[in-house]
Formats: sequence, C-alpha cells, structure tokens
Amino acid sequence: MELQEILKRVDHTLLAQTATWEEIKTLCDDAVAYHTASVCIPPSYVKQAKEYVGDKMAVCTVIGFPNGYHTTAAKVFEAADAIDSGADEIDMVINIGWVKDGRYDLVEQEIRSVKEVAGDKILKVIIETCLLTEEEKIRMCEVVTAAQADFIKTSTGFSKGGATFEDVELFAKYVGEGVQMKAAGGISSLEDAENFLELGASRLGTSRIVKIAKQRSC
Repeated sequence: MELQEILKRVDHTLLAQTATWEEIKTLCDDAVAYHTASVCIPPSYVKQAKEYVGDKMAVCTVIGFPNGYHTTAAKVFEAADAIDSGADEIDMVINIGWVKDGRYDLVEQEIRSVKEVAGDKILKVIIETCLLTEEEKIRMCEVVTAAQADFIKTSTGFSKGGATFEDVELFAKYVGEGVQMKAAGGISSLEDAENFLELGASRLGTSRIVKIAKQRSC
C-alpha cells in the first residue's frame, strides 16, 4: 500500500494534556502538507484551529474524553459547543460503567443524543476495547449500529491498551452496514497501519505515521 493511501486515512492526533497552540499549529501544518483525513485535537483549540486551516483540513475533537463518565447532558453540550466552534468530526467516549452494568439502552440513547446534535458531522464512538470483554465489544458493535453513529473506534490511547488487530477483526464481523471502523492507540509503524486498513479500518488515530512520512521526505 502506498504511503499516501495510508496518510489520507489518518486522523493526525495530538491530545496530550500539555499540548500548546504552537504544537497544534504544527500538527495542522503537517496534516495539510501530508493530506491526512483530519487533525484530532483538544476541544479548547477547535475554534483557533478551524480559523487557521479553513477548508484545507477537517478538524476533529473529542467529547467525554478520556474516561467517558460525563453526564449525557455534558456530552451533548460539549458536542454542540465543538460544532459551533467549527469541528467537522466528533469522537465521543461511551460510559463504560453503563456497559458493565448492562445498561446498553442508556449507552445507545446517549450516542443518539450526541448524534442528533452532530447532525451531518461525522460521529465516532470510542468504546475503549481494552476495558471490555468480548461479549461487551460485540454488544457495543450492535449498539453503535443501532444508534446510527458513523464510526466505532477502538481506544482513547489513554487507558491500559490501544488498538489490536483482533478487535478490528471483531468489529468487522459484528458492526452493521454503514458503520465504519477507526483503530487508534499505539499505531507506530507503516506495517501496523497497513494491517489495520486491510482488516477493514477506514481511519487510523495516530501521530506517528506523519512523523514517518516526514523522515522519509528528508
């Protein structure tokens, strides 16, 4: 697979707590230069970043991040605020405690509520696979499909594990028609990126692929 084919599926990501505007600006510059799918950045930088990149790059941000235990009202507010600030895509974290309680009805309703606010903007649902059993992952594939989200996403990158090939294979088996897959967390090589894409992921959350591209162009 050509490097550019991989890059155009990358959400070029910087979500560190210490992220500065200069770092976000560099992230945006690199994303535009290497034609990534989007930049994925903290909500506080969305307005500034969108004003900076304009129509040259999609801006993605995170909601209920990274733990997911915000109230639904808080997540809806965050999503609405992000979209008002110019976000093109929203990556939301589910309430993992509700999954553990078996309250899939609440999880589905929360996703629907955020999707209603997001409208035609892309909504990706982070289920944090490293914290779930296989049965819970399968149920979440069904819930994300029923809630009519655009993507199911493996990980925040802030928990005890990131994307695995096994989880993307599981997604591919159980998500419904129209739901795409995003692998995120720990993707550090072109080989891994290519493998995730071949397994069916259509987005990758990572900063390392652009770094590799920059090294190659030096």
